[in-house]
Amino acid sequence: MKQVVQNYKSGELAVLDVPVPGCKPGGVLVRSVYSLISTGTELMKVSEAGMSMLGKARSRPDQVAKVMQSVATNGVPATYRKVMGKLDSYTPLGYSLCGVVEQVGAGIDDVAVGDLVACAGNEHALHAELNWVPKNLYARVPDGLAPRHAAFGTVGSIALQGVRQGGPQLGDVALVIGLGLIGQLVVQLLAASGVRVVGVDPDSVRCELAERLGAVACGDPASAAVETAVAELTGGHGVDQVYLAAGGGSNQPVELAARLCRDRGRVVDIGKCRLDLPWNAYYEKELDVRFSRSYGPGRYDPEYELEGRDYPIGYVRWTERRNLACFLDLLALGRVDVEPLVSHIADFDDAVETYQRLKDGDLKAVAVLFRYPEHAGETQETGALAVAVPAVKPRSGGASAPARYANASVRLAFVGAGNYATSMLLPHLAQRDGVDLSTVVTTTALSAANAKRTFGFAEATTDLDAVLGDPSIDAVFVVTRHSSHAELTRRALLAGKAVFVEKPLALTEDELAGVLAAVEESGNDRLQVGFNRRFAPLLREARKRFGARTGPASVRYLVNAGRLAHGSWYLRQGTEGSRFAGEGGHFIDTVSWLLGADPVSVYAVATSGNEDLHVVLRYPDGSTATIAYVTTGPAGFPKETLDLVADGRALRLDDFVRAAVYDGRRKRWVSSRLPKARDKGQNAELAAFIKAVRTGGPMPVPLESLVATTAATLAVRTGLAGGAPVTLERAR
Repeated sequence: MKQVVQNYKSGELAVLDVPVPGCKPGGVLVRSVYSLISTGTELMKVSEAGMSMLGKARSRPDQVAKVMQSVATNGVPATYRKVMGKLDSYTPLGYSLCGVVEQVGAGIDDVAVGDLVACAGNEHALHAELNWVPKNLYARVPDGLAPRHAAFGTVGSIALQGVRQGGPQLGDVALVIGLGLIGQLVVQLLAASGVRVVGVDPDSVRCELAERLGAVACGDPASAAVETAVAELTGGHGVDQVYLAAGGGSNQPVELAARLCRDRGRVVDIGKCRLDLPWNAYYEKELDVRFSRSYGPGRYDPEYELEGRDYPIGYVRWTERRNLACFLDLLALGRVDVEPLVSHIADFDDAVETYQRLKDGDLKAVAVLFRYPEHAGETQETGALAVAVPAVKPRSGGASAPARYANASVRLAFVGAGNYATSMLLPHLAQRDGVDLSTVVTTTALSAANAKRTFGFAEATTDLDAVLGDPSIDAVFVVTRHSSHAELTRRALLAGKAVFVEKPLALTEDELAGVLAAVEESGNDRLQVGFNRRFAPLLREARKRFGARTGPASVRYLVNAGRLAHGSWYLRQGTEGSRFAGEGGHFIDTVSWLLGADPVSVYAVATSGNEDLHVVLRYPDGSTATIAYVTTGPAGFPKETLDLVADGRALRLDDFVRAAVYDGRRKRWVSSRLPKARDKGQNAELAAFIKAVRTGGPMPVPLESLVATTAATLAVRTGLAGGAPVTLERAR
C-alpha cells in the first residue's frame, strides 16, 4: 500500500510503498476514503523539517531538553547516534480520516466490514491507504453524512473539546482568536450553543468566512472594529470566554484576550501560541486560564487509546471517542457545516505536490483533503447531495479529425433555425470566408426555407438522417430547443461530425452520460458548447490586464435575466428544464474560465417561488463565485455585471460594455468601449470552432470543461431539492 511520509532530517516528503498493517485484536483495519490535512499542525511539522539543525532546535526546545538529558545520562556519542537515527528516518503524517472497515479484529463487535467510520490519532489515522485503528479512536459515521465531511472528525473533536473547556452558556459572548481550521469550527460550535461570537484574524477572507458561518463580527486584531463589536455586545463589560486558536510566536493573542475579557472571564488555549501572560492584566481580572488537550479525555493515555479501556460515563461524560461521535452527529444534523472550509481536494497520488504548494504558499487553504484512488470515482456512499461528473474517455480512434487544406471550405449543416441561430450565429457565419452553409434542417419546411433564403444555404430539408449520412458535411450545429440538444448531439457524434451545440448540452445526468457514451463509442470528441462569453474581447482583455493570481479569488456575477413573456417555451420546465438549466451554463463557464478551473461544489438557494436564484460555486484553490440569477430586477438595469477580487486587485465588467481593473486605490485600466460595441464573444467563438474543424486542432474548450460546467449546472437542481451543498465528484 501507499503512505505519505517525511524525513525530518532532510525535509523530504514522499509517497512510499509500505506493507499493509496487520489487523490486531481490539481494532479494525480501515481503507481510507478521505483524509484531512491539518493546515496548522502538519504544515508546522513540514516547515520544521526544512529548517537547519539549529532552526529545528530553536523550534522544539522541549526536544532539546530531552537531548540534553540523554547526554547527561548516556553520553554524547550514544545520544548523537540516537538523535541522528531518529531524525534520518521517515515519519508519518496525518491524524484525521474517514474510511471503510475492511477487516475486524478480535474483540470488536460494534462495527462490521463495510461500515463507514471516522478515525483519529497521529499514529492510526494517517495519510495511508490502510490504517489499523484501535477501538477508542474510531466512531461509526451516521447515515447521510458524506465521507469527506466525516474526515473532519478529529479536528472537530479538538474544537469541541476546546469549547467544552470554556463552559459557554446561552447568551454568552465569546471571542475566538485565530480563524484557521480549528477557529472556524469553534465559531460554529459556539454559535450552535447559543453564544454570540466575535472573531479575530489578520486574514480578511477568513474573517468573512467566519461571519458566514455564524460569527456576529470579525476583524483584524490591530483594528478598532473588534473592540467596538465586543463593547457593543457586552455593554462594555468584556467577553465571557476567549478561545485561543492561533499559532505562531506572537504574544498578541494572550494580550488581546486579557484586554477584551470580562472580570473573572475564562481564557482557553486550544492552539499552540506563545503564552507569556501579562501578570497584572490577568491578576487584576482574576482570569481563569485553561488548556484544552487535543481530542478530549483519554488522549495520551495508552490504556484508553491502545487497550480500549473506556472511562465510566458517570465520571467522564465526554471522552475522546464520545467527542468524535458527538461531532459527527452535529455534522449529520447540520448544526456544523464543514463544506465551506474545504479549500482543495487532491488525489492521494499528488500528496507531495500538495504539501509543497501549501508550504510555498501557492495553495491558500483552510482545509485540504486527500481523496484515495479506489474511491476517487465514486459518489459518496452516504452523502445524498453528491453527483458524479462523468469521466471523459480519450479518443479511441473511431473518428478522425484530419487537417484540411487552408483554402478548403468547411461545410456546415444547421439543425434548427430559431431566433438565436438567425440573430447571433448565422449572420457571422454567412460573412465568413472559408465557410460553406450547406444544409439547414428544421422540423417545419417554412423555417428551413426562410433560413435558406436569408443566409444562402445550399439546401433546406427536414430530413436529419440524410444530413447526418452525408459524408461531405464537416460539422453540425445543433440550435434547437433544449430538450433535444443531447440526443441530436449524440447522433451527430456517432455520425462522425464535429458538433457545435448551443447551451445546454444536456438537461439531465442521463442525457449527459449518453453524450459521453457516444464519444467513447465513436472515438469522436469534436464537440463545442455555445459558451461564448469566455470569448468576449472586452472580458479577455480585462482578464489579461488583471494578470495572474497567486491566491483564491471571490467572484460576484449578477444576471438580471428579467421576466419571460407569457407563453415562452422557456417556461415549459416539464419538457425543457428550468430556465437556469438552459441558460446557467453560460455564467458558470465564464467564471470557470476566469478562474482557470472547474468547480468542485455547488450550493443553490432560491427566493420564495423560485423567482430569484443564488448559486455559490467553490473551486479547488479555495476561490468562490456567487451567481445571482434574478428575474425580478428592473428592465433598465444592466443584464450582467461581474466583479472578480483577488490579491489586492479587482476586475469589473459592466454588461460587456465597459470594464476596469483596479490595483490598490487607483484604476489601472479602463476600457473605452461605447454601448454599441457590446460583444459577448459569439463571433470569436465561431472563428475558433471553424479553425479547429479546418485544421484538426483541439476544440476551443476542452471536453472535460464542457462536462464539468454541465454537471455543475445540473447540480443546482439537486442542491435546491436537498437544501445543501452538492459535491461534484470527478469520475475516473
